[in-house]
Amino acid sequence: MSVRGVTAYSLVHATARALYSTMLTPETWNALIQAQDLDAVLILLSKTVYGPYLQIERQALTPRRAVYQIRWHLADVYQKLIRLTPEPGCQLLLQLWRLYEVDNLKATLRGIETGASWDQVRHLLSPMTRYITLTSANMERMVQTGDVTRAIERIRHTPYYDTLAHALERYQAEGNLFPLEIALDLDYRRGLWQSIHLLAGRDHEQALRTVGTVLDVDNLLWAIRFRVYHRLSEQEIINYTLPFGYQVHDEDIRAIARGADIAQVVARIYPDIGGIRQFSEQPSTKLAALESALQRHIVEICRAAFMGYPFHIGIPVAYLQLNEYEIRDLTVLIEAKDSRLPTEAFAPMLEIQPLSGWTEQR
Repeated sequence: MSVRGVTAYSLVHATARALYSTMLTPETWNALIQAQDLDAVLILLSKTVYGPYLQIERQALTPRRAVYQIRWHLADVYQKLIRLTPEPGCQLLLQLWRLYEVDNLKATLRGIETGASWDQVRHLLSPMTRYITLTSANMERMVQTGDVTRAIERIRHTPYYDTLAHALERYQAEGNLFPLEIALDLDYRRGLWQSIHLLAGRDHEQALRTVGTVLDVDNLLWAIRFRVYHRLSEQEIINYTLPFGYQVHDEDIRAIARGADIAQVVARIYPDIGGIRQFSEQPSTKLAALESALQRHIVEICRAAFMGYPFHIGIPVAYLQLNEYEIRDLTVLIEAKDSRLPTEAFAPMLEIQPLSGWTEQR
């Protein structure tokens, strides 16, 4: 990278590393896992980077509201890093950020479909205030229509309208949201793939390694779920997945779609991930374990980005992905503690909990 490139990324690198240092330590995770109840978890979190976001009345901190509040941290760090990152890396961060807008749109459509009120929907959404095209006011107006078709008409001004409008006929024919949701998911991920390929050199390499792996795992798990849980046809699976990827390619997805041994396909792509062979025995009951193994693989890739040469887009991208995983694990933990589940019931579901070598990598 040129001197100019190093200079451009020096502030982003320093900021991302500083943010990385505020992630929950193994000691804090151990304390959270062993906490007696939700009150104890909230007390522990009040002493972390999430503390300022939890400073509202305890009575208002239901599990749903607590998760909503800590997601403000993710919003703040995204907005900070987007502002600091030079082009074209900034476009990749913006596209990653849009995932939460897509998820918010899907949650809003689900709320409309189930007859939920705006008050019931809004704390299920990811907080977003900048770099957005779909505002909270837009989504509130969508919910107020009480009808999915009319709600989509309310967002003609957004880039999501054409995608939804094209899938609307199938939604109306089938009577469920799946055609709308999968259309949004595929359109978003095509845009993410294009954003990766706007980059060059080390940035392109690092983006492929981190974001490309995220896309691969999503695509692979979609194909597996569509086959194992939903029993979709070969052609449907192909239609509802991506024909490209970093390490997962079209032939891998087609192999799963036509009935190949799933464990063999996954093991060929990720030979270093343990426990995959067990999946062949009971795929419907082992899928959660396979998902966790693949998600932990992403976590390891992101942690590895902090090793070696630092001045590239992989550093902010890796941090943002890790923070997302941390919040996902906190969501699991908060809900588990509120339900008073035993540790053995939820701890295996955590994906960013201390792994071998984490302390050394940090």
